[in-house]
Amino acid sequence: MHRIIIAPDSFKESLSAPEVAAAIAAGIKRVLPRAETVAVPMADGGEGLTTTLVAATGGREITATVTGPLGEPVQAVWGLLGDGSTAVVEMAQASGLPLVPREKRNPLVTTTYGTGELIRRALEAGCRKLIVGIGGSATNDGGAGMAQALGVKLLDAQGQEIAPGAAGLEHLERIDMTGLDPRVKKVEILVACDVDNPLCGPRGASAVYGPQKGATPEMVPRLDAALANMADVVARDLQMEVKDLPGAGAAGGLGAGLVAFLGASLRRGIELVMEAVDLDGILAAGADLVITGEGEINRQTAYGKVPAGVAGIAGKYGIPVVALVGSIGEGADAVYDHGIQSFMSIVPRPVPLSYCLENAAPLLADAAERLVRLVTLLQK
Repeated sequence: MHRIIIAPDSFKESLSAPEVAAAIAAGIKRVLPRAETVAVPMADGGEGLTTTLVAATGGREITATVTGPLGEPVQAVWGLLGDGSTAVVEMAQASGLPLVPREKRNPLVTTTYGTGELIRRALEAGCRKLIVGIGGSATNDGGAGMAQALGVKLLDAQGQEIAPGAAGLEHLERIDMTGLDPRVKKVEILVACDVDNPLCGPRGASAVYGPQKGATPEMVPRLDAALANMADVVARDLQMEVKDLPGAGAAGGLGAGLVAFLGASLRRGIELVMEAVDLDGILAAGADLVITGEGEINRQTAYGKVPAGVAGIAGKYGIPVVALVGSIGEGADAVYDHGIQSFMSIVPRPVPLSYCLENAAPLLADAAERLVRLVTLLQK
């Protein structure tokens, strides 16, 4: 065994994807000190997208002060990738749920304005391609704040700018696109979107995700009606139908807003990341083994999560794939039908979750050592 590709996701609340890859590499080197280990940190479009793509492409992270979900200043990080022309923005950095104290969570007022400011920073840096990750939002404003930050005027019946949040959308009467930052038209905008929820209805943004953002049962119909109103005005003023678009309901309707106001394309997050890091090219060069991983492997892993995405490409080249995971959840066996030959938990004995989170790096290194010892034994 000479060349091993290490392509894991992050372990939530514990290690970033680059840290996971480094720990696995350390374990491999204990057994095969001369092996070539190629770290390709991955992400599926959610938390850690910026860090992962910056690390994988040799780019840099940039910190900016932008408007938080409740209108207060927050420090947010965006990335400029190694090619110097591709930027990556995570909406959660500027408009994410963790930025709002639990007692203040109210999707009627939270805004995506700061996400628009991050996009503007990327435009100012001269980017020609923009990847936007839209997981983990605190908002339900359909991307209205984001659009306003980039010069779009969202007007009420009196011709005044609507208020922030979903409450403002209730009064939206007209969209004026003439002030949109002209640089938007020159940039390819790809959205990492891993849900297919429409904007409105029982599977829409408000009904499915509103409660976790602080929406009461009484508030959900009001939120849904506000997004429906936005969709109707978009259809009339922009000649675009977004209400039933798969993925439009992602991040409180930000999926719809990015498509309607910026002309973005919604894509599966793992596909965007694999393209950005050229995973296909790396695997085409050959390897003896691919090691991937995530915090918990379960039935959902087979549907667009990092290990399954990695296995899909490795399978084209006949390279075996093993996943190292924090825990094994219900239905994990489904991944065997998606190119993952085996998976192993890094937890060696019954221990508290807190211990696992605090010691994930050494646990991963130990598990990687055990894995490689087993593989080399079978090759003898």
